Amino acid sequence: MEKFTTHTGIVAPLKRSAVDTDQIIPAVYLKRVTKTGFEDALFANWRQDPEFVLNQPVFQGASILVAGPDFGTGSSREHAVWALRDFGFSVILSPKFADIFRGNAGKQGLLTAVISEDDLHRIWEAVDARPGVTMTVDLVERTATLGDAADADAEPLQVPFEIDDYTRWRLLEGLDDIGLTLRSADRIAQFEARREAWRPRTLPVR
Repeated sequence: MEKFTTHTGIVAPLKRSAVDTDQIIPAVYLKRVTKTGFEDALFANWRQDPEFVLNQPVFQGASILVAGPDFGTGSSREHAVWALRDFGFSVILSPKFADIFRGNAGKQGLLTAVISEDDLHRIWEAVDARPGVTMTVDLVERTATLGDAADADAEPLQVPFEIDDYTRWRLLEGLDDIGLTLRSADRIAQFEARREAWRPRTLPVR
């Protein structure tokens, strides 16, 4: 997993609340046996509507999604995170995430940052005024800044976000579950070197 410190990308506003994992990726796509290639499945039903936000040219290539509260509710399918990552999203901002979705996201390198509802609407309004605007998300400082200081058209909008310290540390270090285990590789090797070999009792002793 790559280390996450800062990310800058186009913001896409998803003006919907209580987005569950079946809306993020419909169950029909769960039959696939890989964990990549799910970009076509993301919001598959909603993307049938030409007016859906991710179908609009100005939001093509967006990598930051700003959604309403209760994002990622429903089933615990990891595919929801895979689909978001495969589509190109690195950051999701929302006032509230489902706990299991948030846990899955942190293990896969997808930043789920909690913002206030007031800041959510401020961001949506700013994006409406300047579609295609970029945002810089700083995990070290725990801030999200919409716009660029060099842009004379508008002042940058900066909002704080919350993330638990443990998930923040894992993202900053780029540690998924395998990476965490490999941090103890020397201790594991020492244990394996001194333990007796395992042998089922049903096998004859040579």
